[in-house]
Amino acid sequence: MSVVVIGVNHRSAPLAVLERMAIAPADLAKAIVGLSMRDNLREVAVLSTCNRTEVYAVAERFHPAYADIRDFLCELGSLSADELHPYLYSQHDEAAVRHLLEVSAGLHSAVLGESEILGQVRHAWQVARREGGVKASLDLLFRDALRTGKRARAETAIGRGTASISHAAVEMATELLGSLAGRRVLVVGAGEMGVGVTTALHRAGAAEIVVANRSPERGVRLAERVDGRAVGLNELLGALATADVVLACTASGASVVTAADIVAADRAQRPLLVVDIAVPRSVERAAGALPDVTLLDLDDLRDWADRGLALRSAETDRVREIVDEELEHFALESTARQAAPLVAQLHERAEEIRASELDRFAGRLSTLDPAGREVVESLTRTIVAKLLHNPSVRLRHDAGTPQGERNAAAVSDLFDLS
Repeated sequence: MSVVVIGVNHRSAPLAVLERMAIAPADLAKAIVGLSMRDNLREVAVLSTCNRTEVYAVAERFHPAYADIRDFLCELGSLSADELHPYLYSQHDEAAVRHLLEVSAGLHSAVLGESEILGQVRHAWQVARREGGVKASLDLLFRDALRTGKRARAETAIGRGTASISHAAVEMATELLGSLAGRRVLVVGAGEMGVGVTTALHRAGAAEIVVANRSPERGVRLAERVDGRAVGLNELLGALATADVVLACTASGASVVTAADIVAADRAQRPLLVVDIAVPRSVERAAGALPDVTLLDLDDLRDWADRGLALRSAETDRVREIVDEELEHFALESTARQAAPLVAQLHERAEEIRASELDRFAGRLSTLDPAGREVVESLTRTIVAKLLHNPSVRLRHDAGTPQGERNAAAVSDLFDLS
């Protein structure tokens, strides 16, 4: 059985392709169920963020699994295999495990060390577990990935400074405008990204923060945290009319802010900076051609973030050391689990013999009172457990090695285990 990962990310594909491959949070469970029904995938989890869509799977054979996942991604993005192929990457076994550990540690993020990816990995794991996609192997892998991500941020400075997409978007806007002090900002979207953006705007000293959201209640809760105000999307034009900056971070999958909206807002030729960090993008591309409108998206944010890479890149060597340590830990745990079925069989066989012998001597033991009978039960269980302790430890310790294979074969023969 092999662990495989197949996907696209911001390094392999342009934003226009990533938009087509994005999976909305509400559709993630459906994707897991669909992939789990494919013939060649034993376990499956999907990690879909603004920077990547990746499918992790456990399979017996790589090439049939690759075909199943490729077909799923083609259907997802309405692309042919030839159209998708230039942007697709794949890895298996140790390389696939290392990839997820590095993703969780923030090494593959557009903003090096960003913290949001850790929560996204956790969410992918939880959804896949709930839908039955994750079993023993991927469960172990995602647990190890989360531990790696936590260690990277606790033991190194990889996450210091600007360490999230939402905070980077606010810092980029601040740098372009000189300051957000006195500026009126419209935040479109009150999800996880919207929370990060709004919090960063409040710290940056924005004069007024307006949160526009499809669900007014959620928008109100977020706006209240920063002494702002909330509006529904039906009130978007009024909010656009007075805004100096728009930060769009919805998960709608469609254009929420259009060029026509900005024109209809009658802004009297006042400059407007729009930063769209949603995937798919939620601001119509045509808005960028309007007079006095500057429209930036994730591609612009990545270029901006690359300039500050040196501030945290010195920590990557230490993070990679942590990844190496956790990779070894995963390998040891995986091989130990390979011995688990044989160890369980050994103990079951011993328990059968113990129970059979007690039944054989049931007549002689019938004179014992309940307390005496319990002593015999406890004594025989203890003897069996102690006799099997060392063989069980050796089987787990040597699993995955030539010696382990010899030990396993000997135990199977000696105890007649199938």
